[in-house]
Amino acid sequence: MAVLRSALFIVAASVAVLSQPDPEDPTPLVDKHYNYPDGIPYQVDYNTAALRGPQVGYNICNSTTENQQSMCQTSFVNHIDDFCLWAPPKPNSTIGATEGEEVAWCTKPGHGTRLIPDGALHGVQVLKTPDYIQIVGFIDQSRINLTPNDYGGELDPHGADLRGNPLGGLMYSNAFSGSNGNADLYQQIRDWTNFIGANAFCIKVCDPAKNTGPALCQNIYDRLGCAYNAPNKAKNGTFEVCDADNMIPPGVYVSGGTTMTYVQPPESLGPVTSVPYTAVVPSSSNCVTYTSAALYTALPKSINPVATASGSSAPAVGVNPGFASAPVATSSSAATIMGISTTAEGLGVLFALAFLS
Repeated sequence: MAVLRSALFIVAASVAVLSQPDPEDPTPLVDKHYNYPDGIPYQVDYNTAALRGPQVGYNICNSTTENQQSMCQTSFVNHIDDFCLWAPPKPNSTIGATEGEEVAWCTKPGHGTRLIPDGALHGVQVLKTPDYIQIVGFIDQSRINLTPNDYGGELDPHGADLRGNPLGGLMYSNAFSGSNGNADLYQQIRDWTNFIGANAFCIKVCDPAKNTGPALCQNIYDRLGCAYNAPNKAKNGTFEVCDADNMIPPGVYVSGGTTMTYVQPPESLGPVTSVPYTAVVPSSSNCVTYTSAALYTALPKSINPVATASGSSAPAVGVNPGFASAPVATSSSAATIMGISTTAEGLGVLFALAFLS
């Protein structure tokens, strides 16, 4: 409990310091609650006077919006064969340039969204813990409109103006006990995080019935990526579901018998070159493996990978560049997924690729 209290305190303090509600839209996205599907408005964030403008897509999604041009911004995380990722609506994009505009790309029809093309997923691990569900995987990101060399960043329901990235993006799940095993009963997820880039991703959603969400699914370590926010042992080429313990909340660690809390430095101080601890992968058990062909049976055929500037195709999925020089990241507000790189403003960002086996 002391660990959770420490994590909750640092989250509250960081939000108070780093976030500033838009005066034209002062209600944070996490405080906007809608029953699925009948209670959802056409757009959650429609204020044209807000500093970032209104959201680019919509939240009422159904069979009439389900196509590869869908602008649905209502997402789902249910099971290994039924989850969505946030990714750009237009080809050859970067997370940094489009983080407020991302749309839902899903593994299963029925949500009114775009579908992740067949063959794009190269490995997926699901960890089912007492308080959250975590999905980590490998993907040819060029097939969901990301440039092959984008090291990406984080999407979350907060952002500097508390309007979320993407703006108005909603998240739902039927996987927690509150749905009572009813696949048609969805709960809105208040606390979630999604990193994507460098042909890898992680997404974590916290049980809305628990009070641990702000600590376990927090968004204040966006420069540290999956290795610290969603530690795991996912393997490229493997599709599996495991039971697991809760992770120690991001940023919290024990040194010399004392519980410590790491504070992520501001980008103005330059790149994060070291972190005083290594995230611990929680214990897992009861793992069940699947084949991709058995899981993803209704996806559209893959589009051709986006070519790089030199004309080559996307880099191999799961390549580990370590901490060497990496392609230029594109946002000072979103973390890169791996390697060391600089933002468009020349600010360094670090992401350890420790989660790739």
